[in-house]
Amino acid sequence: MPSNVLLIGTSKGLVEFRHTASRWAIAKVHFLGLPVSIAFTDSRTNTWWVGLAHRHWGQKLHFSQDEGHSWQSVPTPKYPADAWLKPGKPASLKKIWCMQGAGPDRAGGLWLGTEPGGLFYSADNGQHFHLVESLWNHPSRLDENQWFGAGRDFPFIHSIVVDPRNSQHVYIAVSCAGVFETKDGGGSWQPRNQGLIAAYLPNPEVEVGHDPHLLLACRANPDVLWQQNHCGIFRSVNGGAVWDNVTDKEGVADYGFALAIDHQNPDRAWVIPAVSDEVRIAHGLALCVCVTENGGQSWRQLRNGLPQENCFDIVFRHSLAIQDNVLAFGTTTGNLYLSEDYGEHWHCLSSSLARVDVVAFG
Repeated sequence: MPSNVLLIGTSKGLVEFRHTASRWAIAKVHFLGLPVSIAFTDSRTNTWWVGLAHRHWGQKLHFSQDEGHSWQSVPTPKYPADAWLKPGKPASLKKIWCMQGAGPDRAGGLWLGTEPGGLFYSADNGQHFHLVESLWNHPSRLDENQWFGAGRDFPFIHSIVVDPRNSQHVYIAVSCAGVFETKDGGGSWQPRNQGLIAAYLPNPEVEVGHDPHLLLACRANPDVLWQQNHCGIFRSVNGGAVWDNVTDKEGVADYGFALAIDHQNPDRAWVIPAVSDEVRIAHGLALCVCVTENGGQSWRQLRNGLPQENCFDIVFRHSLAIQDNVLAFGTTTGNLYLSEDYGEHWHCLSSSLARVDVVAFG
């Protein structure tokens, strides 16, 4: 059954929208005034997770088991004392970027991606998180020329993909470093970046040093992976062994952050493009969503219901979500749009939110 809840993480709180009487409306605002860094629904337990970025107190993690009626907190993950960014500089938590359930056979398992590039794991529903030292001590991370910040001071893990066929099989994406894969539940990691382009480096075909903006896998066919990348849009049909550049060479589907994929049709995906990293505005000051239905061989622009003049909106990496035929996205200027026909037609749910950093179905 499609969810009737949208969780919108903004720079001023978590805004809960509910669908009732044939319309979407704000039901409640949680954590009013506080920046939300993540909003994640664990479908195994119907638990809502929220990460907060207190300007004074730092990162905090909260969860609700009754759809936001009450909230509890868990201890914030901590880097161990012997975790070094580089010799003489100990690591400390800067931001929580993403969370993912560890699979149906690991009921209490949660993965957490953070800045500065640490992956954490909890086996007890978030009560205790431990740094995954096999990744932290990967030889490539110890080389600051291979893992480095992208628009931020440090590298960060923003995407975690768990293979629904095998919970030991996990991918993560790091800005900047690239995609890494484990087949033994995090015991060992291998880079999976063949075919990607790092145009900003002297050698654009390096093994490590890429900047994926978001990584997703099709649930119906998990060997099909998509990524919106700093240098275009890439797709793999063999589990990340090789990536194909499916950027629209003739259109605007290229640079951007947000990505959504059809979890039943591995050939269909949506992106929301922006003018390059130097400018970061909507193309032609007109907002559009691009869709492909043939694995990136061609792209079509969807504009019906979206502003087509004087629009400075862009959409961050976690601010586009899909469930069945419903897509929703929020923008940096506080606009929230929703489509109930796979993006063919859009309508604005709100034009007065704070900056949107996260959109998730509850």
